[in-house]
Amino acid sequence: MLALLKAFFAPPAPRRDDGFGDDGLRLAAAALLVRIASVESAKLANKRANLHAVIKRRFGLDDTSAARLIEQATEADRRAVDLYNFTSRIARSLDEEGRRRIIEMMWEIVHVGGSVGDLEQNFVWRAADLIGVPARERIALRRRIAARAAHGEAAFAPLSSPAAI
Repeated sequence: MLALLKAFFAPPAPRRDDGFGDDGLRLAAAALLVRIASVESAKLANKRANLHAVIKRRFGLDDTSAARLIEQATEADRRAVDLYNFTSRIARSLDEEGRRRIIEMMWEIVHVGGSVGDLEQNFVWRAADLIGVPARERIALRRRIAARAAHGEAAFAPLSSPAAI
């Protein structure tokens, strides 16, 4: 009982701003990306291929590691009853820039076919709200990714380090 009281009144743990060094955090982010990739079935094949490319590039993984992470994230998403387990971990562990990068990756995945459906928009809105990315920033990120997608550009250059997420 005393331990519970101490935990309740203890100061919150400091936010991590070092990216995705923690495999659990990387898995939480990948699970959100897996979920958004499966929202609209009409673009499922294209979004799944894009999911692999985004995870590989953004986390600095090879093809095999990216496929393994997607497999683990798919299983974690399948077991999840809601988004809270993923979003709470992200919100607690990442700084503002890291949380924005998660939303950028989500927009990059859904913009694979040009248009973004209502269900996809709603999912990104919910996830952004849960991890603490304000609506204004979410919309600005969407516009930036949409502009890049319209010009056929990759939304993000490859990263030299997975910690740069």
